[in-house]
Amino acid sequence: MRTLTDIFRINQKSNLKNEVLAGLTVAMTMIPESLSFAILAGLSPLTGLYAAFLMGIVTAFLGGRPAMISGGAGATVVVLIALAASHGVEYLFAAVALAGILQLGVGLLKLGKFVRLIPQPVMYGFLNGLAIIIFMAQIAQFKTLGNGTSHWMHGAPLYIMLGLTALTILIVVALPRITKIIPASLVAILVVFALVFFGGIETKKVVDIASVSGSLPAFRIPLVPFSMDTLMIIFPYALVMAGVGLIESLLTLSMVDEITNSKGNSNREAMAQGTANIVNGFFGGMGGCAMVAQTLVNLSSGGRTRLSAIIGAGTILLVILVGAPLIEQIPMAALVGVMIMVAFGTFEWISLRIINKMPKSDIFVGILVAAITVFLHNLALAVLVGVVISALVFAWDSAKRIRARKDIDIYGNKVYEIFGPLFFGSISNFLEKFDPDGDPDRIIIDFKESRVVDMSAIDALHKITDKYANQGKKVILRHLSSDCRLLLHNAKGIIEVNIEEDPTYNVMPSS
Repeated sequence: MRTLTDIFRINQKSNLKNEVLAGLTVAMTMIPESLSFAILAGLSPLTGLYAAFLMGIVTAFLGGRPAMISGGAGATVVVLIALAASHGVEYLFAAVALAGILQLGVGLLKLGKFVRLIPQPVMYGFLNGLAIIIFMAQIAQFKTLGNGTSHWMHGAPLYIMLGLTALTILIVVALPRITKIIPASLVAILVVFALVFFGGIETKKVVDIASVSGSLPAFRIPLVPFSMDTLMIIFPYALVMAGVGLIESLLTLSMVDEITNSKGNSNREAMAQGTANIVNGFFGGMGGCAMVAQTLVNLSSGGRTRLSAIIGAGTILLVILVGAPLIEQIPMAALVGVMIMVAFGTFEWISLRIINKMPKSDIFVGILVAAITVFLHNLALAVLVGVVISALVFAWDSAKRIRARKDIDIYGNKVYEIFGPLFFGSISNFLEKFDPDGDPDRIIIDFKESRVVDMSAIDALHKITDKYANQGKKVILRHLSSDCRLLLHNAKGIIEVNIEEDPTYNVMPSS
């Protein structure tokens, strides 16, 4: 009932007209992209369209947030190209279904929340790299196929394609300044289509990529042996696909959250993506994930509820069943123009405006993530590298912050007041603060402004207390937080340290 409420509660967030038109626009931009990715992977064009429909309809009903669009994305398909080439399409379908099971498990275990740990520079790099990929994919449409090879357009075909693309971009840019009643992207596609159709203009069309006509997807179990050998073959591909799909989907969810100033459910989205890929594996789809470009098209066209995603998926099914002859005549220039504007909208231009105000490490991370995204087309690797480098930079900066203020109390005890977290990165600097040879018989290490974070920190405490113990001196730890004391308690028998506790306040005042 919650999903149905989301679908039909239109007037609170948007209106029916916007949702329908946004869904139609999304479908028009998704069809050529799904076809291109399927052909790239050596699959039947219908495999791409089935994925667009199945991913779209399942996630529209079950997904973690309204207005997000999923389909047969290139990021996940690229992962499976080698598997399809070496073992065939049936193994690909089995890997897609297994990837869905893994994604469903992530959602059930509520691990989707970890996407919040992705730093902002990584998000900038991811989106900027993705924008460049979207733009470069449109440039590739200026090639034609002849004699089994592709070559760049030239002469009249090139000028016509450029002119129609420029007209599309002009409409997308100018129309919102006049009216926002109808999505500019849909108007641009219809105007260019009418101009080409009624003007008899010869130009590249959807039909030049592949036919989009077919029947309903049918249930079938992938024809692979149910054995451990099969699992060993498909599991690595399924694992990578599951990771790539979840990262792109949850990053897209975070992006939509930011744009719409609302909150999605990452675990629910992970389960929806998993369910959709399981369905794909058993209904002949190539699988996929959330699609950033189409989601941005949906948002810019006024889509704000689940209805626009349902309309988009339903339109793709209608195209497969009855609308292929019409859709195949859409000029590619119109779709290229729309997607170029999507690329410009995806790029985080603010990252260029504030680049001189960002730390050098953040600049490096953003550029590196963008570069990996563009040159390797591996979004999961790009994000993983960015997160790891950001974490290492944070650890290094935190390690440098640890310091000690030294004093002698009224009883002649040497007191070390520690500032900053004690963890694996800071233990070296921490150990250098002490002077076992020159200190008195009793020293106090005060952690009121510090925390013992991990086992490396506990080992450091063990080492420093050992050094003093070897000289007949005693070390007292004071003002340890409850979680720090728990770490030390769990290490009892492996590491022994002296802790003073006040029974009421869990601290020990100077005595």
